[in-house]
Amino acid sequence: MNTIGRIFRVSVFGESHGESVGVTIDGCPAGLPLAAEDLLADLDRRKGGTQKGATPRQEADFPFFKSGVFNGYTTGFPVTLLFENNNTRSEDYNKLRSIPRPGHADWVAHHKFGGYEDYRGGGHFSARLTTGLVAAGAIAKKLMPEILIRSVITEIAGEKDLEKGLQKGIDAKDSVGGIIECRVTGVPAGLGEPYFDSLESVLAHLLFAIPAVKGVEFGAGFAAATMFGSEHNDAIEDMNGRTRSNHAGGIVGGISNGNELVFRIAVKPTSSTPKEQQSLNWETGAVERFSVKGRHDLCVALRAPVIVEAVTAIVLADFMLLEQRIKHVL
Repeated sequence: MNTIGRIFRVSVFGESHGESVGVTIDGCPAGLPLAAEDLLADLDRRKGGTQKGATPRQEADFPFFKSGVFNGYTTGFPVTLLFENNNTRSEDYNKLRSIPRPGHADWVAHHKFGGYEDYRGGGHFSARLTTGLVAAGAIAKKLMPEILIRSVITEIAGEKDLEKGLQKGIDAKDSVGGIIECRVTGVPAGLGEPYFDSLESVLAHLLFAIPAVKGVEFGAGFAAATMFGSEHNDAIEDMNGRTRSNHAGGIVGGISNGNELVFRIAVKPTSSTPKEQQSLNWETGAVERFSVKGRHDLCVALRAPVIVEAVTAIVLADFMLLEQRIKHVL
């Protein structure tokens, strides 16, 4: 549903055009120094507004602590944060209520929730809810200062030159997708469980919860299918488990092996495109031509690296707590 994790449990709530969005983090150990300022750097990276190719919608995204923090430290009880929605234009969505937007969750949400869903800005399917994930990820990062997580965009619209990829979308008056690579150093060997709770399985679970993510690959990924086994295998070189190559991406048998954790995600083009499209009008039963109005990202991949880092931190913090690698933050 809307909660994930076994010890470091994260729940998101809210809607894109509702009063607020937010997150509750249960299982955060007591004694972690925590203030709004600790979260702002990552929250700012997630914002749109001024970034080329990002939505012009601007929200302050200031985190309001509602529970779990007292005198500047976590109490050990659930930490709840709210982020106000103050820059909405819901009328853009009222006009298209009867025409589900291709690529969006409008059609499936209408069927699943019987018409009671909040359709404004995509409701709870909106990437607006990733604000809470980024805040939870920033807290998870503070719990694991020895682990460094870095994500970067490596391609936009199939171009290694990111500006060139963005320009392709601008010239076509259309949206574009991208590839993001995440590298994590400092991960100890032994995180993950065989089969259903493998490190890859749980990471993929959360990565696919990020709106617009359509593919995930670890290490060599799909290229592994073209390699010989002797070529793909990572030779162990020392008693620390360091390997000569890292085609496995730091995970073997679903468990971290102490090497750099490496994976990539594919982000689809933004579904809301200025191009004229066709879709069913569920009131008339006819297919109509229409264009999506409102404020949208040219490339949603632009704001995704910090979200990828956040969900990675959430997963690793949960596994670290399970392995009692984070015993107490004081």
